[in-house]
Amino acid sequence: MEGNSTFDQAFSLMGGSGGTCCLSFEEMKLVAQPNIRVLPIPERWCVHSYYSLCPYAPDGSGRILISGVSLESQKAEVLVLSADGTVLHRIGSVEVTPSYWHTGLWQSWSPDGNAVYYQSGTHLEPRTTRHDLISGKEIHVDGDIEGMPPRGEIGLSCSHGMLYAAGYGGNGYHPERSPVPFQERSAHGVSRTSFFPPQIELALSTQEILDRHPQREQILEADSAIQRRLGEDEGLTLMSYCVRWNRSGSRCLFFFGNHCVVKDRGEPKITSIFTADPELRDLHLAVDCSFDRFGVHWSWQADDENLIGYGPDPDNPTKLCLAEVRYDGTGYRKISDHASGGHPSTSPVDHNLVVTDEGSAEGGNVVFLSKRTGEIIERVPLPKFVGESEPKGRNALRVCHHPVFNHQGDRVLCNSLPGEFATMVEITPPSLST
Repeated sequence: MEGNSTFDQAFSLMGGSGGTCCLSFEEMKLVAQPNIRVLPIPERWCVHSYYSLCPYAPDGSGRILISGVSLESQKAEVLVLSADGTVLHRIGSVEVTPSYWHTGLWQSWSPDGNAVYYQSGTHLEPRTTRHDLISGKEIHVDGDIEGMPPRGEIGLSCSHGMLYAAGYGGNGYHPERSPVPFQERSAHGVSRTSFFPPQIELALSTQEILDRHPQREQILEADSAIQRRLGEDEGLTLMSYCVRWNRSGSRCLFFFGNHCVVKDRGEPKITSIFTADPELRDLHLAVDCSFDRFGVHWSWQADDENLIGYGPDPDNPTKLCLAEVRYDGTGYRKISDHASGGHPSTSPVDHNLVVTDEGSAEGGNVVFLSKRTGEIIERVPLPKFVGESEPKGRNALRVCHHPVFNHQGDRVLCNSLPGEFATMVEITPPSLST
């Protein structure tokens, strides 16, 4: 924990003697916990990108990459913080879309820490910007971003607009808001994004993924059933989404299916997690949670070989559990009975230490557990919504904690909502013996 003491930290954040307090009462309660550091940004509602994307600079400087929005103007910016939480850079002025309240601007680092990438468009007109922190020069490319690979360009991404048009975030089914028609499956999928020169191109279409899917025939039968019921121009709301990289950049994963479609369409759930090399050649179905199976929030473990997420309990498939599987789909096993459906990952220095999150009546908890035993080691309570209960959808009244380890494994950054403004909270994780 940085700083001399809990009192010194709180006193410093309040501005010292005669300073103006920028901490809410709830933030002061957070500061009083010895393993927590609060990083408030005055008049900004802040989140980091996602639990699968490290917000700490790759150069060891301790800088932290987040995004903040003015609730008054509804304009968002990228913020680069020093290791002590001082704002070093303010970048951009971006119109807020519904996805902002969940993942900010998907801001991410270049491998040398000298540039950042971020979403600068809208769901209907997506755009990605590369900002050079030294020269201030920017390059823009049409298309979305979900974090650049740790090895640098070329990036892979899918369409956020399609997810939200299908109903993700609780905003209903609005196909007219999709940048590409859902049923034009050869026109959307996983795209490549580069900046030298600036260009984006479809690399692997949703149709190509469907054609290679081991359950292709069962999916096509369900597709035909939807067409018979809703019309020949209809079908399953299939798409590709959520590209996630392992920490070395040697492999990625992406989801395929109708993860977010509204229930009143009557579609059976299709959720498949594929892994691939950066060229999208070595393709594997790692986990399938379609039809009568279920699961959520699969991403990479720090060993770069295995995935971790919530899926069916092998001993009782009607129950959810924390599980792991190798990238090629082998070795599926239960890690723990913990079944929150939260956002799990493992420490880069102690692969036995898992961090995830869960809801609670009072807000939420960041949870540390042992991968070896499945037992919970520590729960850290954090506020995550405003009001008596958690509001639905993506909005400024709720956050997901999205805990993420730094590169050294001695800090975990989380989103929290102790008051009007969402605030970054840094937790010192417990130590586990090997």
